Amino acid sequence: MGVHQKSSSLLRRGSELADTFIQLQVLQGQHPLASGQEFAPFAEKLAAHQLLPLTTQRITTLQINLGKRCNQSCAHCHVDASPDRKEAMTRAHVERCLWLAEQGDVQTVDITGGAPEMHPDFRYLVSTAAKMGKKVIDRCNLTILTANKQYTDLPAFFAENGVNVVSSLPHYSALRTDAQRGYGVFEASIEGLKMLNSVGYGKEGSGLELDLVYNPSGAFLPASQQTLEKEFRTQLQRRYGIAFNRLFTITNMPISRYLEYLLQSGNYERYMRLLVESFNPAAAANVMCRTMLSVSYDGYLYDCDFNQMLDMRIEGSAPHIDAIDGEGLQRLRHIRLGQHCYGCTAGAGSSCGGAVAE
Repeated sequence: MGVHQKSSSLLRRGSELADTFIQLQVLQGQHPLASGQEFAPFAEKLAAHQLLPLTTQRITTLQINLGKRCNQSCAHCHVDASPDRKEAMTRAHVERCLWLAEQGDVQTVDITGGAPEMHPDFRYLVSTAAKMGKKVIDRCNLTILTANKQYTDLPAFFAENGVNVVSSLPHYSALRTDAQRGYGVFEASIEGLKMLNSVGYGKEGSGLELDLVYNPSGAFLPASQQTLEKEFRTQLQRRYGIAFNRLFTITNMPISRYLEYLLQSGNYERYMRLLVESFNPAAAANVMCRTMLSVSYDGYLYDCDFNQMLDMRIEGSAPHIDAIDGEGLQRLRHIRLGQHCYGCTAGAGSSCGGAVAE
């Protein structure tokens, strides 16, 4: 099934926003693209609520970004993933990630990309982590399941290894989904969901978890996660006979291609003001970076996936997976902060597991 791509990557187009330094300048109001708009530093907002220093707790999730190659090129992608991106994690770093996952209190191996399933060592990583007794999450865009014959057996592979499939679905209508992700994405996504349901995913008593991820199609915050989950469950069952376990709402981060969208559409100032004014200290206290370590395709370590995309490596002297051990994994450290952090702390909050303050 064909999926029409909306755009190529920022890197491929030679956009100045492909440079993470430029993105950070924009967010700090120090670049002409932002028209000189400055907002209160995120750290000051935390300090006003006695939330500084923001430090790590026990790291229970190791999130692994296998690379930026993807079969889609979505308008809001914070990774700048695309079919034209070739970056991929080496087998040596995959092995090191597995070694690190055995250390300390790591309970979950969270695999992302790009489309992580396109990586040659994806199945090896999944099956090995599953045999280690870890909860394995695959962040799947759904269309990969129908993109090529080499991926059509993935639902059975996921089921065999007890993988928690977390799938992006911007809406239960074709118009809104395709507007964000490209023509044909919705139809392919529905087919992918049916494939997962056919092997037991989302079905009561199967033990196979299928979770959906919703992010807004415009410059606004997501509605109530609980309300949206009920709406998606009703509509997907009624229209397509599709079942799923949970729906997670994620706020769009003002970085990479979504930052480009905000600037080009004239929504940047309004959206940033919305994030700042919607700051929720309860969400800030529960941000995902306190219990997660994020590994990039080239082995560098970050507090979260968003810091990774801005090249903000973890604090300390061992910012690479080859230089950290189990003790270093759990060593208390200060989380690196930036203006994009307002995205995780606005309203009900946002994380890879959805809202954090509802």
